Amino acid sequence: MSVLLEFSMSPMDKGPSVGQYVARSLDIIDKSGVDYRLNAMGTILEGEWDACMKVVRDCYERMSADCERITCSIKIDARKGTSGRLDSKIAKIEKTLGRPVKTS
Repeated sequence: MSVLLEFSMSPMDKGPSVGQYVARSLDIIDKSGVDYRLNAMGTILEGEWDACMKVVRDCYERMSADCERITCSIKIDARKGTSGRLDSKIAKIEKTLGRPVKTS
């Protein structure tokens, strides 16, 4: 089953600036081979359920190596027989509006 999975994960015990920890997660995501889009509040993955969940688990395991408290939110849209939704969902909205919209 193909999913769009949006998640945000960050340590709660490392102060107000956690960019270095987020960057480590993005390195894992980028090397995973799963299609993704980074946005200002998280990352959207598109792929098979197991592959996307593995990325989240790998990010958690890396972060938990030196972080005592981690927050993670996950939102999943699972749909059979679809792919390319990272781009097609935005294209459909732009077509409906008749103009481009801002994306990350």
